[in-house]
Amino acid sequence: MSTDPVTRFRLEGRTAFITGASSGIGAALAEAFAGAGASVALVARRVERLDALAQALRANGTRVSIVALDVNDTAALPRAFDQVERELGLADIIINNAGVARPALFLKTTRESVQETMATNFMAAWDICAESARRLVAAGRPGSIINIASVLALGTGPGYSAYSASKGALVQLTRSLALEFVRHGIRVNALAPGWFVTEMNEQYFASEAGQAYLKRIPPGRAGRLEELVGPALLLASDAGSYVNGVVLPVDGGHHAGLI
Repeated sequence: MSTDPVTRFRLEGRTAFITGASSGIGAALAEAFAGAGASVALVARRVERLDALAQALRANGTRVSIVALDVNDTAALPRAFDQVERELGLADIIINNAGVARPALFLKTTRESVQETMATNFMAAWDICAESARRLVAAGRPGSIINIASVLALGTGPGYSAYSASKGALVQLTRSLALEFVRHGIRVNALAPGWFVTEMNEQYFASEAGQAYLKRIPPGRAGRLEELVGPALLLASDAGSYVNGVVLPVDGGHHAGLI
């Protein structure tokens, strides 16, 4: 083992499969993992938006695969993983980041909206966990699965019943799989981000109401995407080799004030 603890965060020889990689958290983690030495599979529906990111990563020597995938298309998952294996090797870091949010008060939330939210935020992650774990177990390889949950899985508020339920389910899935997969050397953890400005919420946080809301939460501001990098690298790398079944809030303490 190296005596330099920083080297434990390196990801050379690893392949990261990152859903929702076309923007926001997914794109930020792709850049970070590439910088740490991993090969990176950029997975999204909007593949045209992945080209610029892929070119930038390749210019720095990263091996990159662009994968067109709607995470709700279960039948397409094996083909997506097959493509990554051909181009980069077996995916041994899995980031379930793709998600949707349709905020609405409970009595104004339609069944269709609930189904869409659960399908993308929970069932798609379930299916990707299953596909990736089957391959790792068959190959006798260790791995790290990181589910992107939310501070709203730990506490909630009006208007987030469907979203909080989907992320809460993802948290419990994370814990269950951590127990089942540990004997195979596969760790399963979750990040629970607080408020980070992404495409999903940028209009709201640019508004007067959004700015006022940020001032009321414990950190008094939104997180910066680079502030997710360290926690994600810990969970993905050998630096976190004994971290399993953890749901790690990255929210400036926001979760501590939620009930």
